[in-house]
Amino acid sequence: MKRAAIERAAALAGTGGGLLAVGRLRAAQASLIITGNEVYHGIIEDRFVPIFTNKVEALGSTVAAVEFLPDDAQAIARTIGGHLAKGCDLVLLSGGMSVDPDDVTRHGIRLAGASEVHYGSAVLPGAMFLLAYLGDVPLLGVPACALHHPVTVLDLVLPRILAGERLGKKDLALLGHGGLCRDCLQCSYPHCPFGKGT
Repeated sequence: MKRAAIERAAALAGTGGGLLAVGRLRAAQASLIITGNEVYHGIIEDRFVPIFTNKVEALGSTVAAVEFLPDDAQAIARTIGGHLAKGCDLVLLSGGMSVDPDDVTRHGIRLAGASEVHYGSAVLPGAMFLLAYLGDVPLLGVPACALHHPVTVLDLVLPRILAGERLGKKDLALLGHGGLCRDCLQCSYPHCPFGKGT
């Protein structure tokens, strides 16, 4: 091939920002908000906090605030605002992500003033995932599947959020290519095709 054609192709490829980028993960101050009357009133024991804490800390961030709340949209909205006022710059919420009448966490997120609320992902486990933003602060609504599966949509989204990506509806839809966990007897994530589009 002639050199000019290769140089022209390389120049065109360079204008798109390249095929791969490696971003530095920021050290977030995470807020964990666990919703649900059963946990709040001590009927069942919470298991989300240790799971979320392990995932957040494994990526170099810190859990700065933890709150347990009943199924009360106003209380959820107030707590989100209070945690942001304390300096939290990442919010993970659990509970109330389904479609039952007492699942009000999504409503509380909207009441807090969140914009770009995207509910649902093309990933299993994690189809009832929620991603929203309050200014530049990402709010991640994590469904109950995180209690039963070691790897979920949260593991695909959280590193990208911490790397500075602002994800939206299209990004959540694109996760569907490769977004079906095979529930292997021994989980080897991230050394598997989950979330990799293969």
